[in-house]
Amino acid sequence: MKRRHSIRALLALLPLAAGAQPPLMLRRIPSSGEPIPAIGLGSWITFNVGNDAAARADCAEVMRAFVDGGGRVIDSSPMYGSSQAVIGEGLARIGGAQRIFSADKVWIGSGARGPAQVEESRRLWGIPRFDLLQVHNLLAWEQHLPALLAMKAAGRLRYVGITTSEGRRHADIEQIMRTQPIDFVQLTYNPLDREAEQRLLPLAQERGIAVIANRPFREGALLRALARHRLPAWSTEIDCDGWAQFALKFIVSHPAITCAIPATSNVDHVRQNLGAARGRLPDEAMRRRMAAFVAAL
Repeated sequence: MKRRHSIRALLALLPLAAGAQPPLMLRRIPSSGEPIPAIGLGSWITFNVGNDAAARADCAEVMRAFVDGGGRVIDSSPMYGSSQAVIGEGLARIGGAQRIFSADKVWIGSGARGPAQVEESRRLWGIPRFDLLQVHNLLAWEQHLPALLAMKAAGRLRYVGITTSEGRRHADIEQIMRTQPIDFVQLTYNPLDREAEQRLLPLAQERGIAVIANRPFREGALLRALARHRLPAWSTEIDCDGWAQFALKFIVSHPAITCAIPATSNVDHVRQNLGAARGRLPDEAMRRRMAAFVAAL
């Protein structure tokens, strides 16, 4: 284990100050052993606020609450409108660039234009380099993936991955996971969207690939549907406070999942989301109960 990881692990064992929150649950990136918190922060839709100064300030406060609460992984893409610029402005406001795990994507049909897009993304974030770059929705992956792997080999990038939010691309994702030396795969997984359990999540465990779960709330549609019902009394058995934690605890309790990335523009919501990485998680029997409960609603 690297020295900085050892120090972080020791700090997690120190007694908590009065009123302080316990540290977030950590998951290790299989290819390196580096620990990252099980709950991250997405930026799709929520951070695409254009030039609205008040909305940008709100996003910065979400980022402040996220980082102060122990969060690290922030995910974005050139596809997400103004989100990258909003993240960069937020990091500058809160002085958080050194405390995050930066995850972005390359999303352009021309392999030759990929490096320029990556550089523009880095400029918008205002960071010296990305921790993770992913080929977004496999667009031109045959060109982009070798370029990202070369960046990693040259020390200009720490991790390489691929993403999809489309179930129909799972066969392509599986092929890449089997044949390419990627560190991460990002895919959709939540109590209703569970196709990844069949092949991709077991394959990630077999191949030592970290998994980021996107669309944990189906852009909020899942939570809106769940909000019409009472949280089951047995959810207290997993220290669950609200439907968001119910969904997130289901996701991150799968042994293949490294991190889930709910998106929000609300400070209270980001704090509740982070709470899913504290307390008890469901075992396999409880996970089946949770999935059946949601499916029956």
